[in-house]
Amino acid sequence: MLFSRSRKNRIEISHVNRAFYIVVVLVPVLFFVLLEACLRIFNYGYDYTQWISPVKGLYVLNPDLAHKYFYGVKNVPYSNVDMFRIVKQPNTFRVFVLGESAAAGYPFLPNGSFSRYLQQRLSLEYPDSRIEVVNCAMTAVNSYTMLDLMPGILKEKPNLILIYAGNNEYYGALGVGSMESFGTSRAIVNLVIYLEQFRTFQLLRNIVSGVVGMFGKKRADTGTLMARMAKNQFITLGSKVYREGLEQFKGNMSDILQMAKSDHVPVILGTLACNLKDQYPFVSIRANGYPPADSVFMEAKAELAKGRLRAADSLFRFAKDLDALRFRAPTALNDEIVALGQKFGDPVVNVDSAFDAASPDHIVGDNLMVDHLHPTLQGQELIGRLYYDEMEKVGWLPKTRPLGISNLRQDSITVANFPFANLDSVIGEYRIKVLKDDWPYIEPDKAVPFPELLHPANYIDSLAYRLVIDGTDWVTVHKLAAEHYAIQNRYNQFAKVMNVLIAQYPYMLDYYDYAITVLLRARYYDDAYRYLLKRNDIKATAFTEKWLGIIDLSRKKIQEAEAHLTESLKYNDNDAQVWYDLCGVYINEKNIPLALQAINRTLSLQPQFPGALALQAELQNAVKQAK
Repeated sequence: MLFSRSRKNRIEISHVNRAFYIVVVLVPVLFFVLLEACLRIFNYGYDYTQWISPVKGLYVLNPDLAHKYFYGVKNVPYSNVDMFRIVKQPNTFRVFVLGESAAAGYPFLPNGSFSRYLQQRLSLEYPDSRIEVVNCAMTAVNSYTMLDLMPGILKEKPNLILIYAGNNEYYGALGVGSMESFGTSRAIVNLVIYLEQFRTFQLLRNIVSGVVGMFGKKRADTGTLMARMAKNQFITLGSKVYREGLEQFKGNMSDILQMAKSDHVPVILGTLACNLKDQYPFVSIRANGYPPADSVFMEAKAELAKGRLRAADSLFRFAKDLDALRFRAPTALNDEIVALGQKFGDPVVNVDSAFDAASPDHIVGDNLMVDHLHPTLQGQELIGRLYYDEMEKVGWLPKTRPLGISNLRQDSITVANFPFANLDSVIGEYRIKVLKDDWPYIEPDKAVPFPELLHPANYIDSLAYRLVIDGTDWVTVHKLAAEHYAIQNRYNQFAKVMNVLIAQYPYMLDYYDYAITVLLRARYYDDAYRYLLKRNDIKATAFTEKWLGIIDLSRKKIQEAEAHLTESLKYNDNDAQVWYDLCGVYINEKNIPLALQAINRTLSLQPQFPGALALQAELQNAVKQAK
């Protein structure tokens, strides 16, 4: 009996102990769950949902997402805000682009990238497909960001992923040489990125950062983002950090390509081009048994002057690899890209070789680069052409029937009609001037004040200045430029700016409506017709159908005019103008009874409609004579 009671007591104690341990574990768990819920309710921190919907039915990459990778940095980068439909429509060909500032189109972003070239060319050759080229590239990021974005991209059912990345691998956010680094362990860095989605983690990180900031040296928040990320972080060829950067790229890219392969999504990689001939090494250090970069660069210049092009090319590349400021990807990273393509069976576009082939002396310089690694607009178009050719080669193109335009003609039309205005050129020019007015191009104390550096000469220049220096948003300055050209009756320039806005935001109907209104008022009917067609394809209205019909009638396209005008009446059958023009259609078709009915309807709606009474009398007389 005593044994039984003792056993029972032990069991009860055991249950109590177990309950105690459960409570001990659950209390902190519940605390953090409740804290997380409260922080979300009060909207603390950032929401890192990958895709947001600023317009009904459409997604864009969340502009706050970069805060996951940049801590305590003002003006974090964001993507080109390319829109795509939340629900993928039939015959949609959806391409995602991953990369850094060069892939984003800097300094001409958002509309000066190779992704825009692909969007335009694919839309030209495959008019029956819905082409969605979504550029997710961002300034000052690297493979950690791309790896983080990859699961969300795969959920959106891409037909193809294009990658042009690697120049930022050392200094991009969280890279081994970055001011934002958490060390060299990929597992730790990727874990931190994962935890950033929780507001509790953001709170703890901000508390720690605040405490450290009270006792540490405050980080400068002036200058370009890449200058701040890489300040004085020199990395010599063959050093430990140099090798760790290559391993970082290899590991993250392997994970990215494996994800794509597991989801059966094709990927095309690209090697990286940079300015070899006209970019003097930023930092020359004699280390690890290698000569300083500047001496090798001058040797390359000497070989080039003697016409020894192969030797010069080799030396320019060696000088670039010796540059201890790793803004330009080393040759070994391009080799890694090729090796990754072979390992995973993904095609690799040799952008590096193509840029050399298109350059004087077959060594790329300022002819295709605006600075040390960002392509000119022609360079971006060349990259787009290379990716398109590879897509065609491996058969990764839309499945709808192509028009059959020759490749040469496709490219010529795409380049000729590329949506790019004078404002975009000035914006690009100003961005590069600002970039080169900072370290490492010059020492900060030698920087020129912005008004002296840029000195805007006219209204368009002033708009570019407002964007680059004052932070006015891209859409606003383009709207102001369009209004400026409309007021001045410079309708060709007006149309160029509106083409840029519409190419960037093809689902924003207000842009089409504004362009149509201005051009119709100016009687630029051919230009207005193109906007009417695009607008009508997205969402038809009585107005768009009416004006398509009116213009078709003026062009003697009778069947098309009848179809559009009849369709307009389905939206609004009380428009006297539509009935009047429909009368003209029936007259051309020699259908006098229907023409008379149409003109009678016109006069019933608007008795004083110009010319209608005289036309009614003529038609009534024609009917009498026919009897």
